[in-house]
Amino acid sequence: MNNRKIFGLSIIVSLGGFLFGFDTAVISGSEQSIQKYWQLTTVEHGFTVSIALIGTILGALLGSIPSDRFGRKTTLIIIASLYLLSSLGTALAGNWYLFLIFRFLGGIGVGASSVTAPVYIAEIAPANMRGRLVAMFQFNIVLGILISYFSNYLIGAGDSSWRWMLGV
Repeated sequence: MNNRKIFGLSIIVSLGGFLFGFDTAVISGSEQSIQKYWQLTTVEHGFTVSIALIGTILGALLGSIPSDRFGRKTTLIIIASLYLLSSLGTALAGNWYLFLIFRFLGGIGVGASSVTAPVYIAEIAPANMRGRLVAMFQFNIVLGILISYFSNYLIGAGDSSWRWMLGV
């Protein structure tokens, strides 16, 4: 593979880091609206905010299994599908339980991408570019957090604004 193709693939794969950061931080702008919408108790509210992080732990612990079994590329496609399913599912959830399931699935995607994406990038990168290319994943986590805050700000507050925040 030539260096341009490796760089391009690394940018695409490092978008998993962007989604990692975005998905982790976007809940901060929507959590109060979600609590009001479903009239959650304090415990339910805390569980709602943390369910994605619980999924992240599980995804990080088990993310190497499909990666080793089916390959990094196939696993990254599955992770991308989890991100999409989570985004649409949380935005369109008709009840709190469905919302929790979709946030949990998104968390699994976040955890699995934190394991799979840097390994994939490291495997395709030549030694002299490896550190820089893997660092793009880390940079994109921070960028995703930043963009989620801007996105939440632009969408603003409102009764259904949380659906837009999570759907983005």
